[in-house]
Amino acid sequence: MLEASLSGLLLAWSAYGLGILSPGPNVLAVMGTSMEHGRRAGITLAMGMVSGTLFWGTATLLGLTALLAVYASAHTVIKFAGAAYLLWLAYKSFRAAMRARSDLPEAVATDQKAGQLYVRGLLIQISNPKAALTWIAIMSLALREGAPSWVGPAVVAGCLGISFVGHITYALLFSAPPVGKLYLRARRWIQGGLGAFFCFASWKLATARL
Repeated sequence: MLEASLSGLLLAWSAYGLGILSPGPNVLAVMGTSMEHGRRAGITLAMGMVSGTLFWGTATLLGLTALLAVYASAHTVIKFAGAAYLLWLAYKSFRAAMRARSDLPEAVATDQKAGQLYVRGLLIQISNPKAALTWIAIMSLALREGAPSWVGPAVVAGCLGISFVGHITYALLFSAPPVGKLYLRARRWIQGGLGAFFCFASWKLATARL
């Protein structure tokens, strides 16, 4: 059981970490703000998004824990819902890899104070309607029937650390203009690799024994 729990935990962390490499509205906002308005603005915005990660992770953990305690069959529903969502992420990655060029990052204007930028980052993260589905998929990779009670909090703690490192790294790197150009040139390979990983993660989740 310990080996299975650790395997699921590592898979969940990997899926979340690689998901950050596939830019969504939050990452694009950090990229654009850092490139156009500098490192400090990008970091402030990123910290708000990290706080949003903690919000969604905690909310999902508490909600799923309560659901699974009442309905044993919810394990199967969550498993296949998570697998389907991971396949959708794979589709998105492959579609992005086929595009001629990526969309330009959208910057958040810095005529706001640091506190306002932080709140803006928080709101971008918690108002994303796909965040709940993402976290259900992530949790379903690790939360299996009979899993120790520490697995759920470990998923949240690990993903929080990944979110912090990922968003801050984007802010630091994309405040240097050449990095943005390099990333756009490598985008096809990155998105293609992510698509392959999400396909693997979906198969792993769908075929896992509860």
